[in-house]
Amino acid sequence: MPLSYPEMLQDDCIGVARAVEVLRSGGLLGLPTETVYGLAADARDGKAVARIFEAKGRPRFNPLIVHVPTLDHITELVEIGPNARILADAFWPGALTLVLPSKGKVADLVSGGLPTLAVRVPAHPLAQRILQAFGGPIAAPSANPSGQVSPTRASHVEAGLGARIDAIIDGGPCEVGLESTILKTNDDGVRLLREGGIAREEVERLVGPVSVDLTPGRVEAPGQMERHYATHVPLVLGGEPKDEDLCIGFGPVEGHLTLSDSGDLVEAAARLFSVMHKADELATARGFQRIHVTDIPEVGLGRAINDRLRRASHPQA
Repeated sequence: MPLSYPEMLQDDCIGVARAVEVLRSGGLLGLPTETVYGLAADARDGKAVARIFEAKGRPRFNPLIVHVPTLDHITELVEIGPNARILADAFWPGALTLVLPSKGKVADLVSGGLPTLAVRVPAHPLAQRILQAFGGPIAAPSANPSGQVSPTRASHVEAGLGARIDAIIDGGPCEVGLESTILKTNDDGVRLLREGGIAREEVERLVGPVSVDLTPGRVEAPGQMERHYATHVPLVLGGEPKDEDLCIGFGPVEGHLTLSDSGDLVEAAARLFSVMHKADELATARGFQRIHVTDIPEVGLGRAINDRLRRASHPQA
């Protein structure tokens, strides 16, 4: 066992072997995916899954996403209908989560008491190597304290969770930088439960119009809490910034920090959480009272960016 926690692992054969050992022993692992870093545990081990909720301070009714290496592994866990198959073939491995009828093969806590299970096949090569070597389903919500900014670097995981977890394996910065798009499919069609790394338009090109159910606080999938992704310094959206604000710009709108100088929504999505972490640090260090974010276009990945920002700016209860 390591002398101190979390144990920091490298992206090599030794690191992968140790990561698998941590998971098999019921431990918690900070794991990179292409979206954000996840807090991984064996999805079949109820005690290990309970440690995820404890480490994050996450409400027990908030379900988790299960990660596996291939579609064949998915079929062992859930029932897949025609629409789900179309989407899986198009977007897996990748930033898509499907909510499907569960076969009851994972710990009860994973599904948050629901008859469905949220499942995904990640594209990150390091995540794939660990999943293949582990040989089972991994539950992995974002590796941050519940409600706070999601981690896109190993250092974010270490700063947020520290000694509450066993190990972190460093796979570099996340390429997509936003959590996965979550869809619920059945014979009646497709419902969008969370905007994410795959734009709504891409989904609709394959299955036609999707119904949108982003009701705040209605929890059928991860990421639906009213207040989520929040910075410590209050965050405000749009309007005119004040002198006491640290400003995050986009495109031609300048700020102390920017999501994308060129107004590129893909770049903005990839940088969102990293910039939010940096803004929180700077605002705290320099005494800014608020973090002001300029308007982001409500199209394509802009919808997912705005979803995260709106939840981050929701008043704390």
